Amino acid sequence: MKEEFTIKWLQSIDSTNNEALRQAQTLDNLSVLAAYCQTAGRGQRGNRWNSRPGENLTFSLFLRFGEAGLSPLPASEQFRLSEVTALALTDFLAGCGVEARIKWPNDIYVRDKKIAGVLIESTLAGRFLAGSIIGVGLNLNQTEFPPELINPTSLARVTGRRWPLEPSLEELLPCFLKYIRWMEEEKGPERLRAAYLDRLYRFGIRSTFAEGDSGTHFQGTIVGITDGGKLLVEMPDGQRKSFAFKEIAYII
Repeated sequence: MKEEFTIKWLQSIDSTNNEALRQAQTLDNLSVLAAYCQTAGRGQRGNRWNSRPGENLTFSLFLRFGEAGLSPLPASEQFRLSEVTALALTDFLAGCGVEARIKWPNDIYVRDKKIAGVLIESTLAGRFLAGSIIGVGLNLNQTEFPPELINPTSLARVTGRRWPLEPSLEELLPCFLKYIRWMEEEKGPERLRAAYLDRLYRFGIRSTFAEGDSGTHFQGTIVGITDGGKLLVEMPDGQRKSFAFKEIAYII
């Protein structure tokens, strides 16, 4: 497996994920497109990712599977990419002196505030992934945010100092490589899952959630992740229920 990243910085682009999609046929495995400015950054649930130009890390990492890339990954096991990404981001933040947690599936929180978001988009070749684009928005230096964002924070807010963009990306990418290597190992899935659960936000703590459709609040305790990446919650009556993305929301 190639173990060197190819980084291309873009002055301004609509979205690094969009650009990676446009270039997907020609990008090599471990290609990185980073932007000083995104004019239409995208987040989960169709939301826009807000980031002031030149203040934060906004980039997309392209992974290719099969020939000239990573080992084949079944689409049914693609949650490993969320684990790899979340663990890499929390490792990087730990290296900056900040303890962060993973809010399922792959948002990154410092205490009860969001410092990073992830958008993963993949293409298929039969029942396997052909390629994946891991889009990351990591708040480095922005200290003022739009009022519609409920709970944002940044590395600058947490540490009281500014962080240079290009060197920060170069320090972050080896964290990705560490867990990509794990993903390639025979026992990698077990190692990834154990590390992910160890850093999971509110794991084992009775908390309030809302059902995705009705918005009804309920009490539950996160006890694990299913093989398919669903959130496993123990209900007050002791029964365990699994939730897919958008079927459950944290109350923070």
